[in-house]
Formats: sequence, structure tokens, C-alpha cells
Amino acid sequence: MQQWLGKSLKHKLSLLIIIATLVPLLFLGFFAFNMAESLTEEKAKITGMNTLRQLEAYLDTMVKDVENISLFLIGHTGVQSYLKTSESNYIQQTTIINFLTNLAFSKDYIANIIVEPLGSKDPISHKSLVRSEFRNITEDNPNYYEEHAKWWSYVHRQWTFEGVRKVITLARPIRSTDKYRPIGNLQINLDQGIIANQIRQAVLEKSGYVLLLDENNRIIAGPPDMETNLTLSDYYPSIGEFEGLSGNLDYGEGSNKKTILYKNMSSVNWKLVGIIPSQEYRSQNQYFLKLTAVAVTVAILLVIILVLFLIQKITNPLSILTRFLKNSSPEEPLPALPVKSIDEVGQLIISYNKLSSRIVKLTDEVKLNESLKKEADMHALQVQINPHFLYNTLSSIHWLALMNQDVKIAEMVGSLSDFLRFSLNNGQEYCSVQQEIMHVQHYVNIQAIRYPDKFLFEVQLEEGLQHHMMLKLLLQPLVENSMQHGILNRDGKGNITIHGYQDQQGIHFIVEDNGIGMTPERLAWLQDQLLDHMTQYGGESTEKGSYGLRNVHKRLLLHYGKDAGLHVDSTEGLGTQVMFTIPVIEPVAEQQSDKNHLTKEGDENNEGHDRR
Repeated sequence: MQQWLGKSLKHKLSLLIIIATLVPLLFLGFFAFNMAESLTEEKAKITGMNTLRQLEAYLDTMVKDVENISLFLIGHTGVQSYLKTSESNYIQQTTIINFLTNLAFSKDYIANIIVEPLGSKDPISHKSLVRSEFRNITEDNPNYYEEHAKWWSYVHRQWTFEGVRKVITLARPIRSTDKYRPIGNLQINLDQGIIANQIRQAVLEKSGYVLLLDENNRIIAGPPDMETNLTLSDYYPSIGEFEGLSGNLDYGEGSNKKTILYKNMSSVNWKLVGIIPSQEYRSQNQYFLKLTAVAVTVAILLVIILVLFLIQKITNPLSILTRFLKNSSPEEPLPALPVKSIDEVGQLIISYNKLSSRIVKLTDEVKLNESLKKEADMHALQVQINPHFLYNTLSSIHWLALMNQDVKIAEMVGSLSDFLRFSLNNGQEYCSVQQEIMHVQHYVNIQAIRYPDKFLFEVQLEEGLQHHMMLKLLLQPLVENSMQHGILNRDGKGNITIHGYQDQQGIHFIVEDNGIGMTPERLAWLQDQLLDHMTQYGGESTEKGSYGLRNVHKRLLLHYGKDAGLHVDSTEGLGTQVMFTIPVIEPVAEQQSDKNHLTKEGDENNEGHDRR
């Protein structure tokens, strides 16, 4: 087997692809069968619950109709008049009987309506009552109707001139409409046979059935072989409680397993229970199993045939290419290979033919780029201003101003010298927070001379924050933005404040002013500019005043990540806040500080030499 695989790529690919295809197919077949099995059971549950809802709608309509009739009869003047009198009146009895007959005429589920006086008078019913097994709830609980308006009885038998039938009774007391005192009782008997016939017509799969239970889980209606007034636990011991208004549970195991659906009725304390034997699922699952097996087998055969055909088509050009390269001389440049197709193999040969010429071109480009880079570096060195020359020149101007006793010019030139010294700083990107604040202070000193009595500048830093490291030139552009666009455009003196504090998230800086602020449209535009990550770093801004903020924002994103950008908040006429957060960087080591100190001393010595 190993020798057969090692001889040919075709054999390896064929075996690997067939195995790689068969495993998912078998898994797919197993998964499809399990899905079909679960879907069959789920479909039966959904269909069963829909059947229970339809039965609930029918029974709710019937119950509400009967309860409405009872309320109508309680307040009927003829019934009230008959029950209030102490003696029987044949005319009233006849009138009430005709009235009851008309009410029940079109409702086949009403077996009888009985109006029963409290005294010795005879009860009135639209069907002559011979005998009844009905026992009112007040015989066991005399105060029941003080807390409840009505009561639905269990199933009991009733004899009339038409014969005997099983009924369910809605019983409720009748009170006088004037003094609200009991004057009689009303019974409306529902024909249990009509209800049972409707319940039995409900189909749950093939052998499933539906039960109607009362509030004590006694059977009201169901299959003919299940006796009424017996509880559900008499047929299904240890069935457990029904939780919630509706749901399902499994009962039994193995071949005796059953799915039990239940739904509580909203209009009366009855329950509809559907019972589906598991055999219904198994018979359908066997069909799905056979269908899945046939489908997987056919799919496997088709896959094997298709894989062998495709492998043959793919490996033939590769075999030709292998034979061609095997006959080529390694001492000579590889010649161009013939292209016979434009598929992936053909594209591979085309790319190979372009490879050697591309290598030569890339080599030439690398040499040219190196030459241009060296030329650009030399040009940069030629045009670069010597920082020491610039510092010494500014120092000379500073001393000349002092000699002429022009303190303002001396202060401005001194601040400008320190400002430029920090900005150039030998290309260093990071500085301490204290150095960054001093850089801002130099800028503010210059602007204070240009705009006297125009603004107040204040720095509020948390203790111990000065020696932490940060990316330099972050605060000065924000202060400049506050001054140029907020303070200088307002009337009177303004305030610019820098706040700095540290917490678990990092070091937070806030630059705020009480300038003219921004309109909501301008603020929304600026926030969109800051969120626009497609804007190229160093590009020109679309409106005046946004470049400095965008420049700081992009530097924060490049050095500290996407969570370190600027956050701007402004209210027109009240001022602007610009905030950002950077991670905590511990203070630099002592030797680095000494090195910087020595560098600064060297610069000062050079300045002193030039001053002398």
C-alpha cells in the first residue's frame, strides 16, 4: 500500500480526497438522520399544540357563551320576579320555560337550564328534570359563593324525559337586583357527549388522543375507554405536575414512552392534554433512516467517480511538466515552457516563464532604490540646519536684547530658543510629562507677549505625574488650537487649563478653555474627521483648524493604539474640552537622565562659548 501511494501523486490525491469526502458524507448522513428524528418529534409537538389551541378556542367560545347566558338570566326581570314571590305562578313558570327554551334552542351543547328557588317552590327547567346526581359545592363548602361567583361541576348524570345523559354544570347563585340577597340558584348543564365528541375528533398523529381535565385533573372528556371523573394519575401514575400555562413532558421509557402536551384554558380552570405514543416517531424515523442510507450510498458512488475523473484531468498536465523539467539541464538557464491551457496549471507555467525576467527587474529596482535613498540622505544632510548654530544665534539675540534692556524681546527669544530646542531634540520621540509641560509653557510665554492680558494659563497635574514618560509634542498643539480658535476669538480674557491625573486605565490629559466653543455641526464634522481612519497621515485638512488635532490624533493612534485617540466635546459660547488617555510608562533610568543632563550641559556650554 505504501509503495503504491509513493509512486504517484495521483494515487495520493485520489485516496485523500475520497477519504476527505466520505467522512463528511457519512457525518452528514448521520446528522441528517438525527435532525429528521428531532424534527419529526418537534413537528408532532407543534401540530399537537396547534390542535390543543383549536380545541381551546372552541371550548372558550362555548364557556363564555354559557357564562354570558347565566349573567343574562340572573338579571332577567321575569326570573327575578318569579324568585322573589313566595307562591308559584303558572303563567310566570310557562313564560320562563319558553324563554329558556328559546335561549337553548340553537345551542346543541346546552343539555338543560334549571332555575331553582330557595323556598318550597318548584324549580323551572326547559326540559323536565326527572333525576340528577348533581351536588352543589355549598353542600361541602357553604361559604364557597362568598368568595367565588360561579362553580363548574364534575361530570355527573342527569335524567330527563329524553333519557339519561352525562353533563357538566355551571352553577351560580341568583341574588335580588334590589337588595342583593340570595333568592335562588341557576344551573346550566353542558352536554358532556357533545364536548367528548369534539375532543375525540382531534387527531394527534395516528394513535394519539386528547383529554379534557378539570381543575382537580379529573377527566371530563376523552377516548371511550377512559372513564370520566377518574384522575389522569389513575392511568399514568407518577406523571408529575404540569408547570406553566402550556408545555410538554416525556412519560415512560422505551417502547412505552409517550410525549404529553398540555395547555391550560384561560376562561376556566380546565386543561387540555394531548398524548402521543413514541411508536409514531419510530415508524417515521425508520422511513427517514432508509431514505438517508440510500441517499448517502448514491452520493458516495458519485463522489468516487467524480474524484477519479477530476484527479486524472488535474494530474496529467503536472505529469507532462514533471517530465519536461526532468529532461532539462541544471547548468543552463531554464527555457520557456509551452503553455497548453489557461487553468491553474497553465497559469503556473506562465508565472514560471515570467519569474527569471522578473528577478532581473527586481534586482535592478533594488539597486536603483538604494541609490536614490543614499542621494536623498545626502540631500537631507546638506539642507539640514545645524541646531547649535540656531541655538547660538538665538542666544546672541537674547544677550543683545538684555544689553539694550529690552526685557520683552529677551523673554520671547529665550522662550523661542527653549521651544525650538525641545522640538528638534535630536529626533527623540518621547519625553517626561514635566518636559512636555515646560514646552507648552514656553509657547504660552511667547503668546502672552504677543497677546497681553488676553488669557490666563494654568496647569493642574496630579502629584508624582511629572516624571512619567509620554510621546512629546501632544499638549502644545492642543493648547495652540484652544488659543487660536477659542480664546483669541472671544471678547475679554479667557482661561486655558491643562488637567492631568492617573488611574487604572492610564494617564488622562484634558485641555479645556472657555472660548467661543463650536456649533453642533462643526463639532460633529470634527468628530467625523477624527474617526476617519482612511485619512492619510500628513494630508491637508479640508477646513481650517482641523489639521493640528488630526495630526495629534493620528500620532496617538500610531504609538498607543486605537483606544488612545482624541475625544472632543464643545458647547457653543461656553468652551471646548479635548481629552486623551495614554498608558503608564515608568520614569526613565538614572543613567538616561544623566545622559540627557550631560547633553543639555554640552549644549549650554556651546551656547556660552558663542556668547563669549
